[in-house]
Amino acid sequence: MADQYTVTDPTKMYADIDTTAQYQDGPGLDADLDNPADLGEETYRGSGRLRDRKALVTGGDSGIGAATVIAFAREGADVVISYLPEEEKDAQRIKSLVEQAGRKAVLAPGDLTDERYCTSLVETTVRELGGIDIVVSNGGRQQHVEDLADLSYEQFDDTFKTNVYALFWIVKAALPHLQPGSAIIGTSSIQAYQPSPNLLDYATTKAAINTFCKGLAQQVGPKGIRVNVVAPGPVWTPLQTAGGQPQEELPEFGQSTPLGRAGQPADLAPAFVYLASAESSFVSGETLHVNGGMPTP
Repeated sequence: MADQYTVTDPTKMYADIDTTAQYQDGPGLDADLDNPADLGEETYRGSGRLRDRKALVTGGDSGIGAATVIAFAREGADVVISYLPEEEKDAQRIKSLVEQAGRKAVLAPGDLTDERYCTSLVETTVRELGGIDIVVSNGGRQQHVEDLADLSYEQFDDTFKTNVYALFWIVKAALPHLQPGSAIIGTSSIQAYQPSPNLLDYATTKAAINTFCKGLAQQVGPKGIRVNVVAPGPVWTPLQTAGGQPQEELPEFGQSTPLGRAGQPADLAPAFVYLASAESSFVSGETLHVNGGMPTP
């Protein structure tokens, strides 16, 4: 594919990337995927849609977040990248790609389950970039558990803190700094609509993200701040190999979508760019589904 504007049969895109069985400890790394995901490094072409914007992206070191950071930079934005310290290798690579695009990247490692870290991300963005006008809450936790009896309190709590509390903490800290024209984007999932029985905690958080963002959009709309959500379907990222899915199911991952394949992070980045840009100036409280055709209410 030459760039994201090239018309291509969507069922045949990324046919060279196999979602083979693999397990990674910890959060998982793009760098250690046996079959690396496509982040749009070679294909995303910017056109100045986010020129001189100042963005904070959580989970921006790998997967969907990394593809979004790359796209934002090529559209002209400076970016603060939040990630776990164990993901430094991936984060350094994305930082270099941002700098190659001529934009500023600030690395901010830490744990999204920590309220003080989440609020410090906003402080870092304002200090290092001179303000903040795009917030992308994308960092997430997903661990499959086959039986509710085995779903621990600790996992349930960590999943909610990572996926929902972090969104709340960051947005609450950011709101005093956000000016009219700013954009907040949450990351939900097809799991909010078609929950898998082995992802109860994760699916529940993704439904909560939808509800939070739709309510917040009504609250801050009069201030000229838009709030939207991107809801991916099955997307090939390190999250899947680090306990997000049973290892034995990865070879068939995503094949049940109407397009017959898993998504790649590069499929998602244009949705985040659209919702962050002035092109979506009359779009707020929306959930934009990028899921290969999977039906949603």
